[in-house]
Amino acid sequence: MALQNIGAGNKDDAFYRYKMPRMLTKIEGRGNGIKTNVVNMVEIAKALGRPASYTTKYFGCELGAQSKFDEKTGTSHVNGAHDTSKLAGLLENFIKKYVQCYGCGNPETEVIISKSQMITLKCIACGFISDVDMRDKLTTFIVKNPPEQKKGSKDKKAMRKAEKERLKEGEAADEEQKKLKKDAIKKKGTTVAKTSSKKKDEDHSPQGSQADETESVAVEDNDDDDDAGDDVQWLTDTSAEAARQRIQEQLSAVTAGMVMLSTEEDEKPKAVKAHLKLVASIKEFLDKGSSAAQFKLFVESLTESPKEIMEALFEAMFDGIGKGFSKEVVKKKNYLAAVQGEGSSQLVLLEAIENYCGKTNTDALKEVALVLKALYDMDVLEEEFIVEWYEKGLVGSNKGSSIWKNVKPFIEWLQSAESESEDEE
Repeated sequence: MALQNIGAGNKDDAFYRYKMPRMLTKIEGRGNGIKTNVVNMVEIAKALGRPASYTTKYFGCELGAQSKFDEKTGTSHVNGAHDTSKLAGLLENFIKKYVQCYGCGNPETEVIISKSQMITLKCIACGFISDVDMRDKLTTFIVKNPPEQKKGSKDKKAMRKAEKERLKEGEAADEEQKKLKKDAIKKKGTTVAKTSSKKKDEDHSPQGSQADETESVAVEDNDDDDDAGDDVQWLTDTSAEAARQRIQEQLSAVTAGMVMLSTEEDEKPKAVKAHLKLVASIKEFLDKGSSAAQFKLFVESLTESPKEIMEALFEAMFDGIGKGFSKEVVKKKNYLAAVQGEGSSQLVLLEAIENYCGKTNTDALKEVALVLKALYDMDVLEEEFIVEWYEKGLVGSNKGSSIWKNVKPFIEWLQSAESESEDEE
C-alpha cells in the first residue's frame, strides 16, 4: 500500500517518519442512493491515532452530507459522489485541526476533553497544549463520543505510587546498609583496641611466671603467623580490595553485593565520568529544541577538547541508533554543520563517526557510506579529508575494523568522479 507523509507541509521530506496510507475511494450506488466509500479509512485513522468515526463525520460536516462509519464492518460512507482529491484535501484540514500539534507540527498528539467540555491536543513530543476551535461542528461529536483511553493509562497513578514505594524501600535499605557498616567498623575497632592492649600488658609482664611466659610465647607465635611482625593492617590498608574484603566479612551476601556495586561505581575512571557528564549536558541542551546557531554558541562555551566534544555529541545526538543512522544524520545536518569547522576539524568529525560506528551494532556500520555521502553533499566534509582519513585508517592500529570495507565503495565513487571531471576538462 502506497504511503505518504502526514501533513501537507511535510510532503517533500523524504525522511519524515510519520506516514499514512494514500486515500482510496469507491463510488457506489446510483441516483439518489449514490455514495462514496473511503475504502481504507480504518488504516488512515489508525495512522493518525484518531477514531475512524471522527474523520468520516468531519467529511459529512464539511460537505453538508450524511456520513456514517460502521464499527462492525469498518466501512466509511459519505452520501454523494466525491472525488478522491477533494476528500484528501478535507483530510488534510482535519489533520491540521485535530491531529498536528499547533506548536511543533508533530502529529503525535492525544485528544483531551476537560471537565468544562473543552477539547485540547496534548503533544507527546514537545508537551505543548493546543486549544481546538470549539466553533467547529465536529467538536460536538467528539465531546459526545470521546476517544478511548490508551491501554494502561488507568494504571498511571498506581505505577507512580508503586515507584514511590520502591524509592522509599531503596532509601530504607541504604540507611540500613550505612548502619550495618558503622556497626561493623565500631566492632572491628573495639577488637583491635583489646588486642593492642593485651599485647602491651604481655610485653610489660614479669618474666618469673612460667604460666605468663608460656602465654606470651603463644601470643607471639600467633602474631608471627598473622602479621609477620607488622602492626594491624586493616587500619592502614585503604585499598579497594581491602574495603571489599571487610564488607564481605561484616555484611550479608545481598548487602555486600549492593555495597560492592557502589564501590565499583566510585572506582570508575574520572575520564569516563567526565565523558558521561558531557554527553548528558549536550543531550539536555538538544532536548530544549534550541536552534543550530544557539547550539553552536553552546558548543563553543565547552572547555573539553574538540575530539571529546565531537564524540560526546554523536553519543548524545544519536543515542545508539543503528538502523536509520544515515536518516538521523540528515535530520540533524544543521547542528553538525553549525559545529563543524574547516581543516583538521573535519578529521575530528570523521574519527567521531568511526568511534560511534564501532560502539553500536553492525546496522550503523552498514550505513556509514550513506552518512559520508550525505555530509559530503552538504559540504560538511571535503573529499581530501575523507580520503586522508580512509588511507590513515587502512595502515593504522584499527586497520582490521570492518568500517573500511563499508567505506570503500564511497571512496571509489569519489575517486571515479574526480577522474571523470579531469577527463572532461
